Amino acid sequence: MAEVKPEVIDAPLLKVPFESLKRAAKERKAYVDEAEEALDGLNSISNASQADQLAHLDQLVSRLQGLKRKLTHGSKQEADEALRCKARLEHLQLLGIPGKGSVVAWNKKRLDRILVDHILRSGNHNSAARLAQETGLEQLCDLHIFADARRVVELLRQHDCSAALAWCAEHRARLKKNKSSLEFKLRLQEFIELVRKDQRLAAVLYARTHLSPWASQHMAELQRALATLAFTANTKVASYKALFQEQQWANLLDLFLKELYRLHCLLPESLLTVHLQAGLVALKNPPCSSSNSSSRDDPLHHPDFQALAEGLPYAKRV
Repeated sequence: MAEVKPEVIDAPLLKVPFESLKRAAKERKAYVDEAEEALDGLNSISNASQADQLAHLDQLVSRLQGLKRKLTHGSKQEADEALRCKARLEHLQLLGIPGKGSVVAWNKKRLDRILVDHILRSGNHNSAARLAQETGLEQLCDLHIFADARRVVELLRQHDCSAALAWCAEHRARLKKNKSSLEFKLRLQEFIELVRKDQRLAAVLYARTHLSPWASQHMAELQRALATLAFTANTKVASYKALFQEQQWANLLDLFLKELYRLHCLLPESLLTVHLQAGLVALKNPPCSSSNSSSRDDPLHHPDFQALAEGLPYAKRV
């Protein structure tokens, strides 16, 4: 059997901080270039009046102070990501290749890390942070990513889009590059909530300001949403009734998490789910689908495992 190196198995472990480090370095360079451009502009005011020169200098100082704050934040972020990269590379180097009979011990840290990731994705941040602290895995887990997104998730569950819209504004360039529809969906939901409250004039004004820029990309969805102005939240028309249902908020939360994972190069599913499904597929053979023919030594003999394996492909085709 070919030797499988831990750095290959744990490629996502390195990719997340490495991509974040590249972005932080790129942003810092952009801030430095902007500062140089601002300073170069001093030559253009040499022949201006003293009052104009003072006004220009005041604007320049204000601009440079803003850039300094951004550079300070960017430098800290860059240093943090560099430390995470270093810690994870050292972890893989120390981990090495498992010796004969030591696979369980070798996998212990990996399992703890996978559990932290799964607990974070389940929304139990305090439990995940405690497990990471007790096992010394803080630098090997992406606690900071989920901590930043925690308030957005909590407010979406409370039917509040404000934090999610602020997050979209902060990451607008990257979301646009990924052709994300998250911001449009959030704006659409705020429009629907105004219609639900029967604030139709406010809804029309909101649509003109925040929804019209999306018309070329999402015309069909926009037309469907605007048609709700002619209905109430209690409408029986199925295509419009769906827009007022609670499921829309659940869909928004799922979409936000999907974009969060994509922006930070996280896997769309937790590694625990991936490993569990891989194991179930390896065990799932056609005879296992029948409880009468299943061996009691087979994990898929148990109804709970059968439920988990439902919908997964068989390991063998007959």
